Amino acid sequence: MALVVQKYGGTSVANAERVSAVAERVIRSKEKGNQVVVVVSAPAGMTDELIALARSVCKSPPAREMDMLLATGEQRSIALLAMAICARGHKAISFTGPQAGILTTKIHTKARILSINADRIKKELEEGNIVIVAGFQGSTEDNSITTLDRGGSDTSAVALAAGLKADVCEIYTDVDGVYTTDPRIVPDARKLDKISHDEMLEMASSGAKVLHSRAVEFAKKYDVPLYVLSSFNDNSGTLVTKEVKGMEDVVIRGVTHDKNQAKITIFGVPDKPGTAFKIFSEIGAAEINVDMIVQSIGKDGKATISFTVSKADVREALKIANDVDKEIGCTEVSADENIAKVSIVGVGMRSHSGVAARMFQALANNNINIQMISTSEIKLSCVVDENDIERAIKAIHDEFRLSG
Repeated sequence: MALVVQKYGGTSVANAERVSAVAERVIRSKEKGNQVVVVVSAPAGMTDELIALARSVCKSPPAREMDMLLATGEQRSIALLAMAICARGHKAISFTGPQAGILTTKIHTKARILSINADRIKKELEEGNIVIVAGFQGSTEDNSITTLDRGGSDTSAVALAAGLKADVCEIYTDVDGVYTTDPRIVPDARKLDKISHDEMLEMASSGAKVLHSRAVEFAKKYDVPLYVLSSFNDNSGTLVTKEVKGMEDVVIRGVTHDKNQAKITIFGVPDKPGTAFKIFSEIGAAEINVDMIVQSIGKDGKATISFTVSKADVREALKIANDVDKEIGCTEVSADENIAKVSIVGVGMRSHSGVAARMFQALANNNINIQMISTSEIKLSCVVDENDIERAIKAIHDEFRLSG
């Protein structure tokens, strides 16, 4: 008997037909003799609908009340799936995140999982139940409902798998694995049989939608075997695993992109110690993640600092930047939301030279201007004009011959 955690995304439970299909897939796993825990998201589009509904009655909804509202999307999914399984003659019970013992920080709408008390889930599994848990949510020590950042159902599933010491965690989506790039942009993109935790983490953090980056962090930290599969077919998926010998033979594993980026530029920053700290400490205190940072060489005692944040955070980040501007004496602050980020990822970058030059040449050959550059050991990212992003992806994918 194996303990299996399965996660189904919003497209997998979008309607009654899809919920029934998921129920049958879950039952097949149960009938193989497994204990099964299922984590589900809200139906596709529902979270966005709830956000729009909230803003129609309140321009700036309190974060606590947003969590109360957003948590209802997943609760609909878990109840319907439990009903569908019971209708097919199997025992199932649904739990909200708090009922499943998921304890989080107190940052509403962006909470992080602190711990999981899985005793209640274990008890139900021992009694032969399929346990269905609402993803994306938990509760604080004082029993306030919280939601995780967008995509948090992946994190819920892997965290539960770690807490239960599950044999495997299966993430079911609308694609049948991890591809070398988005197949909707490059139709001959190739599906990967396996990918390292580090590569998947970089791909997730740089725009790949197939897995949430926090979920990959959990999988790496707790050594959770993680498969990405499709709920629409029975194709073999992609294994996310430890780095093994031979992985560095492949220079580039994939090309990712992120259109959910905005660039903020602060001009005339006093070129002296402490100014960057002042700017980014205020940004960090607001729980805003900064991705790329570029500072120009100071001239006449002044410098220019540009950084990127998600479009969802740009208004708040711009307000903070303007407030800091007045305090430290900058000359101007601007924001540009018409940008996108394209990245290449691969552990082989550690041991192969000339990778950056090939990426830059591919962009130059297609007359695509680079606005910002950032690097890590296994990732290289460029900010380009949003209108150029698809051409950039195709050019880079071709340059590294990732379809073959």
